[in-house]
Amino acid sequence: MDKLKMHTPNKADENFRKLAALFPNAVTETVDENGMVVRAIDKDVLMQEISTTVVEGKDERYQFTWPDKKKSVLLANAPISKTLRPCPAESVGKNGTPGSFDSENLYIEGDNLEVLKLLQETYLGKIKMIYIDPPYNTGNDFVYEDDFAQSTEEYLANSGQYDEEGNRLVPNTESNGRFHTDWLNMIYPRLKLAKDLLTEDGVVFISIDDNEVSNLQKTCNEIFGESNFLACLIWEKTRKNDARFFSTGHEYMLVYAKDQGFLVQHNVYFREAKDGASEIYAEYLKLRKMYGEDYPKMQQELQRFYAGLPKDHPARKHMRYNKVDSYGVWRDDNMSWPGGGGPKYDVIHPVTGKPCAVPPGGWRYSTPEKMEEMIKQGKVVFREDETLPPIRKTYLVRKPGKSASEEDENVGKQVMGTYFYKSYLQSSNMMEELLGKGVFEYSKDVSVIKRMVSYTTCEDSIVLDFFSGSATTAHAVVQLNSEDGGNRKFIMVQVPETTDEKSAAYKAGYKNICEIGKERIRRAGAKIKEENPLGTMDLDVGFRVLKCDSTNMKDVYYHPEEYTANMFDMLSDNIKEDRTSEDLLLQVMLDLGVLLSSKIEQTEIAGKKVFNVADNFLIACFDADVTEETITAIAKQKPYYFVMRDSSLASDSVAANFDQIFATYSPDTVRKVL
Repeated sequence: MDKLKMHTPNKADENFRKLAALFPNAVTETVDENGMVVRAIDKDVLMQEISTTVVEGKDERYQFTWPDKKKSVLLANAPISKTLRPCPAESVGKNGTPGSFDSENLYIEGDNLEVLKLLQETYLGKIKMIYIDPPYNTGNDFVYEDDFAQSTEEYLANSGQYDEEGNRLVPNTESNGRFHTDWLNMIYPRLKLAKDLLTEDGVVFISIDDNEVSNLQKTCNEIFGESNFLACLIWEKTRKNDARFFSTGHEYMLVYAKDQGFLVQHNVYFREAKDGASEIYAEYLKLRKMYGEDYPKMQQELQRFYAGLPKDHPARKHMRYNKVDSYGVWRDDNMSWPGGGGPKYDVIHPVTGKPCAVPPGGWRYSTPEKMEEMIKQGKVVFREDETLPPIRKTYLVRKPGKSASEEDENVGKQVMGTYFYKSYLQSSNMMEELLGKGVFEYSKDVSVIKRMVSYTTCEDSIVLDFFSGSATTAHAVVQLNSEDGGNRKFIMVQVPETTDEKSAAYKAGYKNICEIGKERIRRAGAKIKEENPLGTMDLDVGFRVLKCDSTNMKDVYYHPEEYTANMFDMLSDNIKEDRTSEDLLLQVMLDLGVLLSSKIEQTEIAGKKVFNVADNFLIACFDADVTEETITAIAKQKPYYFVMRDSSLASDSVAANFDQIFATYSPDTVRKVL
């Protein structure tokens, strides 16, 4: 059986393997500063293979750089020995039951750099949308501290982890000589890791203000590619009159695609429904089915539908004109020249063979040839006889590039603009209503985030926010699911930053931001279900709480060469004593790439605790003294993976028969040990 590696991948090793696969003749060996033979890429051979110029040294070139950028890249690539530990006591079930662990949503506590590394294999290419609201670097907020003053060995050993006191956040004041540098060193590796988590049609939204918007855009251009820039949204807020020159009343959202070329190639459009448009389209489809090609009748019935709507109904603003002409159809759809004075010529009715009546304003099309062309394209509908002018055939809404006769899923929808207004007052009032006054100030507006999620995701997408804060994104996802019946899942990541003892949050009992975020999701979910109990019966309002911690494995697991023979008697088990079977299961799921939201069932077989994950995809048993009875029962279930401790089997006899049991009942099962 194979041993699980139980640590995050080394991204540099992965990049080397990719280059080696593409250009095996460029792979060579050299000696490092310690005299050790190491793998390497021959730059000269690589230059010949790609037939281009490679800039090196002090040659001038366009570039975006800052002090310690190379170490920032190193930080993104370096592996860590960490894990996520489940916390059922703080979790909430799908239906809102405290302490239940069946939700498909995740709330992860820990440094988001470490968490992003831990998610690399499990969620690689699975996140449809990322929204983050990172520190704006205003001089008053905090940034994650990455100490690049230490040696390479110390740096790699620490790899962005907490120090002994657990301190990770430091104030970044304007007096700091590395003001922009520290912020860039914080954001760069996190975005670099986040990109790999996006689906091919995935999108990232990043809120920012004037302090770092230019640096952020350059960073994103480098990581995502300038060609994948989609938009810079302008978010106008309230305006103040205390500025010396201009009142900065806006923020930005930078929007990047994982691969804009993929979106174009696969004909992906982003559209949002107009207010009331869904009702129009539903009625329109019903009438089309009822009347078929009797277009005039369909138009008349659609007009009656509009006329019956209340005056303040949002759908009424989609009427092109409030009045209709004498034929009971849209004025915009008749064949009369706009404003009158159009040409007059004979248009022959296809049934009676007589010239049709000419509209009072003359024909809409300038020449008989143009009219004939429109008739051939099916864009002109003739009435019962020649005494009534024909009408022009139109549809409600068309996708750009589509003909009038082609309908698609974007009928009744529109493209989003890059400018919108939302006051913080609305979000502040919502937070005050949920958690009390002053508990969390300046949270993002749920309606704005919900709009972005709706615009770019599908009903079963996964949405990630690794600067979760007050968990607005989670609230938005649950709210949207309740409105459109979707089953989107969220992953929130937040470092447990402590609250100030003088703050309203601390006085209300919230010792860190994570406690605020979790409670906000609990109360928001309960409120949503209370307001619509029938429509939210199957709505997942819960979340699984996971906490980033040191690995479950003792150091001997990773560095056996550092231990002498007489020490191994004390290390018969390579798992830390304070770790539970549930802890081990989560680390195995991470290592094998099993979604952390997967269904987990716990059973007992021959007195041993057995976990069944994702309906037999993974079965695990971490108890000691496992007998043939347990192994046989598990093998008969034919799991894809089976995992156990290296020392779990009850006797040498069981160990000897282990492979034979699986060969008999489930030869294709992949067996691994810790």
